[in-house]
Amino acid sequence: MTRLSVNINKIATIRNSRGGNVPDVEKAAVNCELFGAEGITVHPRPDERHIRYSDVRALKPLVTTEFNIEGNPIPSFRDLVLEVIPDQVTLVPDSHDAITSDNGWDTVSNRGFLTDICNLFKSKGIRTSIFINPDPRMAEGAAACGCDRIELYTAAYAAGYPSGRETAIAPYLETARVARDCGLGVNAGHDLNLANLGYFIRTIPWTAEVSIGHAIISDALYLGLEKTIKAYLSEIKII
Repeated sequence: MTRLSVNINKIATIRNSRGGNVPDVEKAAVNCELFGAEGITVHPRPDERHIRYSDVRALKPLVTTEFNIEGNPIPSFRDLVLEVIPDQVTLVPDSHDAITSDNGWDTVSNRGFLTDICNLFKSKGIRTSIFINPDPRMAEGAAACGCDRIELYTAAYAAGYPSGRETAIAPYLETARVARDCGLGVNAGHDLNLANLGYFIRTIPWTAEVSIGHAIISDALYLGLEKTIKAYLSEIKII
């Protein structure tokens, strides 16, 4: 059964735009779980323009489902993860000034680095996932790095979905099959929404987790957070 992890970065973005503590990131995380979310995702960046390192520390004792920390494993990020010890860490090759994640790892050319990082986090009992583009070679490369899961970067799927969902999902299905054959779990995230999520899960039903933030927080402006989370859970559970 696919789990829904809510990325709460956008809550922090709104808070930081005004200063103070409104909206309350910690309360938002607790409420997401109360409304049915099965995980909380955060993606702290060095400039702390949304989730701050201090937020990550404050959230750890509050999250009762699954805590997933995403980010580029620069030294400060590695130190934070090793301090907090989340359930899962997702390695994302973001540049420091990236607006949002925009590419997956080349797991072949970065094999040595990623292997060292996976070994470091797994030695502390942290499940490790590598963010990749829909390319079977990258799934095989991720397996060679010793990670537990991959996270499929689904921006291209979301962009192609309106004009042809079968074509859009084909490379994801192929990559997910290769990952499964390599013994890896499969996560997915980026631009998944109420329009395209259900088809993705029905086509790749062994997806372990989807991490969704921007669309959920945007839909919550119209529907409210509780109704929005339940709507996304309905899309996931329809198979």
